[in-house]
Amino acid sequence: MSEGNTEAKKTCEFRAEVRKVLQILTNSLYTNKEIFLRELVSNASDALDKLRFRENSGETPREPDLPLEIRITLDKDKKELVIADTGIGMTEEEIGDNLGIIAKSGSEEFLSKLAEQASSDAEHKSTDASQIIGHFGVGFYSVFMVANRVEVISRPAYGDGSACVWESDGLGTYTVSAYEGEEPKRGTRIVVHLKDDALEFAEKYRVENAIRKHSGFIPFPVFVDDEKVNTQPALWREPKSQVTADQYKEFYKSFTYDYKDPLDWLHISVDSPVQFQALLFIPDEEQEFKGPREDEYWGIDLYCNRVLIQHKNKDLIPPYLGFLKGIVDTEDIPLNISRETLQENVVLRKINQTIVKQTLSHLEKMAKDKPEEYQKFWKHHGTILKFGIHQDFAQRDRLLGLLRFNTSAGENEESISSLDEYMGRGLEGQKTFWYVTAPNREAAKVNPYMDRFRKKGIEVLFFYEALDEFVVSGVGNYKEWNFKSIENAEAKDLEAFPDKETEAPKASPLSAEDEKNFDGLVARMKEILGDKVKDVVVSTKLTDSAAVLSSEDGVTSAMEKFMRAMDKNMTIPVKTLEVNREHPLLRALLSIYKADAHDAVLTTMVNVLFDSAQMMDGFIRDPQELARRSAQLLEQSAAWYTQVTKA
Repeated sequence: MSEGNTEAKKTCEFRAEVRKVLQILTNSLYTNKEIFLRELVSNASDALDKLRFRENSGETPREPDLPLEIRITLDKDKKELVIADTGIGMTEEEIGDNLGIIAKSGSEEFLSKLAEQASSDAEHKSTDASQIIGHFGVGFYSVFMVANRVEVISRPAYGDGSACVWESDGLGTYTVSAYEGEEPKRGTRIVVHLKDDALEFAEKYRVENAIRKHSGFIPFPVFVDDEKVNTQPALWREPKSQVTADQYKEFYKSFTYDYKDPLDWLHISVDSPVQFQALLFIPDEEQEFKGPREDEYWGIDLYCNRVLIQHKNKDLIPPYLGFLKGIVDTEDIPLNISRETLQENVVLRKINQTIVKQTLSHLEKMAKDKPEEYQKFWKHHGTILKFGIHQDFAQRDRLLGLLRFNTSAGENEESISSLDEYMGRGLEGQKTFWYVTAPNREAAKVNPYMDRFRKKGIEVLFFYEALDEFVVSGVGNYKEWNFKSIENAEAKDLEAFPDKETEAPKASPLSAEDEKNFDGLVARMKEILGDKVKDVVVSTKLTDSAAVLSSEDGVTSAMEKFMRAMDKNMTIPVKTLEVNREHPLLRALLSIYKADAHDAVLTTMVNVLFDSAQMMDGFIRDPQELARRSAQLLEQSAAWYTQVTKA
């Protein structure tokens, strides 16, 4: 630093690294210029904190009755923004030391890389100012993004020092001198002479919005043109016992702009392994969510000592807790920290782990003590939570315990059950969670594969989302029970369980001749359907349904449909048609076949039977042709019925 020769006013040069930072800040184009307000307000808050600490230590400052506050005044005509605090202030020596160097100056190599990045990004006019500021901890110097000249007038709160003034245009030098104007009673006043392209910061609404966004929870009152801006208290800093439910609800609404009360909330205060406070809310409505990698839809606001560092930080919670909204405040990370460093910060990982454990404990308690409230939570946020099964192996069993499904034992679609409740109702010797995927409860109940399970009295989980199969497919076991689709059930899986239902009257056994005729019918059905099926066979799985389509590779119809959609494969899969020889419809087809194997009605009915099986499988090749054939059969049936009843 080189000094001028004038005794009253010292002209000094910024150090080399400061000049480089200032050059980047003043000559490049950045978005989010409002970040300078966050930095200036944070500095003012720090000054007030230091004064309060010394007061609490028994030291009496100058003007002891002066309130601890921050005041911002705006003057459009003068193109000025003034921010003043009543904090600890600075002496002439301190003001030179604090504003002439960067406390955490980077290396020349790092500065060079940053300059290259800023120069490149400036061409696109898209660089976020908070990122570059975070690289250096240059706080105060961010003011030169909006200022062509800055004056800092400061008067120390202790000692006999009078006010001094620091002035600079940010181009390479600054001056420090005794202040000859009206001195502050105590603290620091910064006069920002705004550039023509930054006059928006002389508008009250613009400054108020920036303060509320970045510094709304500063522990000291912030006034903009004599109107207090930070009216919302930092509830997360308050003892839980002193915060009412109405205060939590009011805070949530003001923070999220949600018109509804939150479903629930978590107030967390942790001292180890890392110190932080958090206030997290569970919204009482479904969140817009397009998948676990949709960054814009989730994240928790990260604060350092009540000052916003990053909106929707993705490192504080895993995606499967993306329904949470709220704030985490910690002093264990610096205010000015780059996003790259944030992503690697061990403090955030520890906070993440703590939030995960406490949130899961909270949900477990809700499920146990308030099942109706948990049911509402599941309806809103269950889909998001399911993603955690494969994202977080360490918490897999806890997450599985939180899953809820409709089942065949429920009364309606509102009746949901946990896996543990399903296990408690299981048959003696049962060690399998049986499931079927369907669009709704009625579709699940009439699924042809449900026949055997109704007969055995085995409860089945109803999966209404294709995601559910992915959730359980790679899980393996939960408390020594495995997961299996009813489509893949083999005879040996169910033979140990006796029939529970009263059996409906069975069809008469086929004669030896009709056995051969039925084989002929099956061959004729294969001939009629042609390449639409791999084969037509007599089923060993069906009891109540007439037919079903089955795969040989063990992939369920719902999973196959989902994978084809992912691959944008619009072709219809070719499967084997299994027919129930005991079903009245197949016996009727046998009678028609015996009379005339090439009867046109037989052809129509076989095609309709196949179309019905295909619809149950989730596919339909030609809905128009299905409608035509169905109408034809209805017409013929109506004519036959009329003839029979008249006779």
